[in-house]
Amino acid sequence: MSSSRLWNRGSWWAVIAMTLIASLPPAAQAGAVPPAQAQTEQVTARLLAATTAVQPGQTLLVGVQQGIIEHWHTYWVNPGDSGLATTLAWTLPAGASAGPIQWPVPTRIAVGPIVNYGYANEVTLLSSLRVPQGLRDGDVFDVQAKVDWLVCEDTCIPQQVTLGLSLPVRSGVAAASADAARLQQAQARLPSATSLKPQWRVEGQRLQLSLPSADLPAHDAAYFFPRRWGVVAQGETQQLQHDKSGWVLSLGAGESPPKTGDAADGVLVLQEKGRVVQALALGHDPAPVQALAASAARTLPPAPAAAGEASPSLALALLMALAGGLLLNLMPCVFPVLTIKALSLMQQAEASRRTVRLHGLAYAAGVLLSFVVLAAVLIALKAAGDSAGWGFQFQSPAFVLLMALLMLALGLSLSGVATFGGSVTGIGSSLAARGGAGGSFFTGVLATLVATPCTAPFMGAAMGYALTQPAGITLAVFLSLGLGMALPYLLLCEWPALQRLLPRPGAWMERLKQAMAFPMYASAAWLVWVLTRQAGPQALAVALVSSLVLAFALWLYGGTRTLASSRRRHGSAIAAAVLVALAAVAGPVVVGPADAPRAASTTHADWEPYTPQRLADLRAQGKPVFINLTADWCLTCMVNERVALRSESVDQAFRQSGVVRLLGDWTRRDEHITQLLAAHGRSGVPLYLFYPAGADAQPVLLPQLLSPDLILAALRAPRAS
Repeated sequence: MSSSRLWNRGSWWAVIAMTLIASLPPAAQAGAVPPAQAQTEQVTARLLAATTAVQPGQTLLVGVQQGIIEHWHTYWVNPGDSGLATTLAWTLPAGASAGPIQWPVPTRIAVGPIVNYGYANEVTLLSSLRVPQGLRDGDVFDVQAKVDWLVCEDTCIPQQVTLGLSLPVRSGVAAASADAARLQQAQARLPSATSLKPQWRVEGQRLQLSLPSADLPAHDAAYFFPRRWGVVAQGETQQLQHDKSGWVLSLGAGESPPKTGDAADGVLVLQEKGRVVQALALGHDPAPVQALAASAARTLPPAPAAAGEASPSLALALLMALAGGLLLNLMPCVFPVLTIKALSLMQQAEASRRTVRLHGLAYAAGVLLSFVVLAAVLIALKAAGDSAGWGFQFQSPAFVLLMALLMLALGLSLSGVATFGGSVTGIGSSLAARGGAGGSFFTGVLATLVATPCTAPFMGAAMGYALTQPAGITLAVFLSLGLGMALPYLLLCEWPALQRLLPRPGAWMERLKQAMAFPMYASAAWLVWVLTRQAGPQALAVALVSSLVLAFALWLYGGTRTLASSRRRHGSAIAAAVLVALAAVAGPVVVGPADAPRAASTTHADWEPYTPQRLADLRAQGKPVFINLTADWCLTCMVNERVALRSESVDQAFRQSGVVRLLGDWTRRDEHITQLLAAHGRSGVPLYLFYPAGADAQPVLLPQLLSPDLILAALRAPRAS
């Protein structure tokens, strides 16, 4: 293989690698607050706060929620015969302090003769943070919690994540957050405070705990969880007996038993016919945190989950991903690329069935491998504690610029400015001609790249489910999405009967191929507009100069193909060098600082910026609210706004109903929007929520493809109770 060919192929792989690296958001930036959610393969951890802001001198109720996969468990303050208790290490502003963990009632976990105390499925560990008095309105109260736990099934895995929250400081009473309900539920799982102070009585190797029956609800069984290991023999049966003074719980003595007269310290669980009727905190008092939770719940009824948002099963998620992948082919992002591929298939009418099938398999391999890479990147980001979703790479201005230049290169290729072999750039004119299996493979890669700003029906729930699951399930859902996207062309290549439905090849194909250049030019122009929205007006100059240099390099490359082979190689090397220099110079200029100011939108004059505080305030006032989570690089979002949200009938209905419209712009990374997406089981935009009037109204989740009738029906629907 010639050196110039190696240079061309290697340089394009280098460009792809640089693009992926440039588009990755940092897992943690210096001085930045980490995300509120992090996930390992077994546990999803979230940091919750009861209010959307803090007051100077306030005591804030917080909690760390652990969602634990089936068959695994974490541990209580006394883990039992084995295990380790979860720990929280707080990083707080100067003058702030954190209270101890308030532990919900544990369960008994027996593994053979070993008895442990812990939690399965889900648990929220409560604590309280004292806000210093010296803070002023406009300050930010940054909270970080390093959470260490041991999660076990047949094996045990120590794990650690760092979670964070940034809460504004306000002098007025703060509204309850959307997580206040979860904290209230966690409060209900705390043992109740009691005036009982039972003492131990030691009788040989048995411990007796007397309980006056007059002060207890009816029960027929009891179990005592000691807060300190070694007090009782955890593997022995605890027997409840009745004597003249009341109830007596008899337990086996542990390796470090108490003495007669020592006060019991732990949790006493009373049962009636196998049902827990009460759990009492003996020797410690959870009442302060209980009062905090009740106070937070009274501030504002929290937002319940939207109707119809139940998490899908794995089988349903796979089916939804398959259907979403099929529908992606009809999206404006993918359709031009698929049309070019169909043209190449028409020109292969005389090719053998084996050759046609090879093209179909190569295209499918390109699509599937690209989805595997995308899933792997998202899994890696989650493991690093970062949050990302579908289309996340378009939040990077460097990636947007590279995609705009790629669209321009494809358009110039289709217009005949330059022709290429079977490499990445050959997806243009050479793939509209015959092309090789390598060209079909890279067409699949390109189709996946350009599909990411689009979201098809069924995709949202499937992607949201996938990104909350372990790595294996995430990968399976992404592969199902890729299979759905590759399926139409794959079936076309596999079934000769379908190929006969295609029109006969002819001169019209060259005209159609050239016509397909204009959607590519339009895509490039749209991406440049997105770039200016992300990086400011100065990015337009960078994009225009980059486009000019790219066009010159492609013209130079195309011209050398008619010359002698040595001169052609030199021309290819020069063109590639120009492209590499372009990427090296333009990339850092465009990326700029992460907080570069956004250009003001003139198309959302009637919309307010979404913030959790603004939503909480509006709901506290009982006003109807419509939320539009969108991004400038999301084509589905743009179509919905043009067709439905900006229609005269919808605008009039919003005004007549007094609906407050909130716009969440995810064009660049915004942690508040990412959290709202995750709260409603979504991994990317668009997301449309309608809160009817009333502080306790449940949000209505609208489909990802809107029409005026759908929105009007949601506005007219009776309020969900």
